[in-house]
Amino acid sequence: MFRRLTLGLALLLQGLAYAETRDLILVAGQSNAVGADAYAEELPADPKDAATMFWWRVGDPPPDEYDGTSARQWSTLQFQPRTPAMPAINGKKLARQYGNFNLKSKGGFGPEIGMVRTLATKESRPLAVIKTAFSGTSVAGDWNVGLPGKADPCYRAMIDEAKAAIAAAKSKDVTLRPRAFVWVQGESDANAKDAPAYVANLSAMLQRLRADLNAPDMILLLGVNTRFGNGKNAFMPKVIAAQQEVAAALPRARYVDTAGAETLPPSHTHFTAVGTLEIGRRYAEALLAAETALPLTK
Repeated sequence: MFRRLTLGLALLLQGLAYAETRDLILVAGQSNAVGADAYAEELPADPKDAATMFWWRVGDPPPDEYDGTSARQWSTLQFQPRTPAMPAINGKKLARQYGNFNLKSKGGFGPEIGMVRTLATKESRPLAVIKTAFSGTSVAGDWNVGLPGKADPCYRAMIDEAKAAIAAAKSKDVTLRPRAFVWVQGESDANAKDAPAYVANLSAMLQRLRADLNAPDMILLLGVNTRFGNGKNAFMPKVIAAQQEVAAALPRARYVDTAGAETLPPSHTHFTAVGTLEIGRRYAEALLAAETALPLTK
């Protein structure tokens, strides 16, 4: 009996020794979350990236088999390689190739790289990142959480990927603790029809996200390419103001200003590789500041 108890205790202690808890950062949004013009060739190498678990799905709406993915497996932090192109229709190639990096020679990356690298210089907490981003998507039309007459395929894909990733980590004795949600989006809602509803739509999505992941204290970090439209889009200031309003209204939420981060001329629609690394740094700094200043939800 004593021998069996000793053996059982040894096995229990062995299991506890291998169990691990990691902070989880979720990254989502449209093309600047994907990193549409942040080319893999321009990403400086950093061997410390291998310490972060990484799961991703990136593409164009609607989510489908042409998305770039980590094959529903955990990998380590890296750029996302290009994936097979969609077939031509009637001899014409489709332009819908930005989110899966098929128009790039090697692939690309989003703000997750700069964010994790910045955090790694300031703390030693083990991290995991789940990225689900789709180019050209709006909250009104692609991330809406079930409001009448609206579609939410990207939101549903995000939740599905997150739950699958969390379960896969759990099967390896890794518990993921939701820490932050990085939202880089808003350009596609900067129009006469969708901008007025952006506060309501974004608020509903964020509150639903916390509920679906059972993460009421997860910090929400909201940002957008403020230079989208190169000064000619009259609705960009409304989207920026809407994100600021949502961040002020929801507990443990922050607006992250991306102004001045390098964008690609002449349209300035997307951040460059340098700009993408920079906004990642800003999200990391915003997270650390928020954790210091914002109280936990009661």
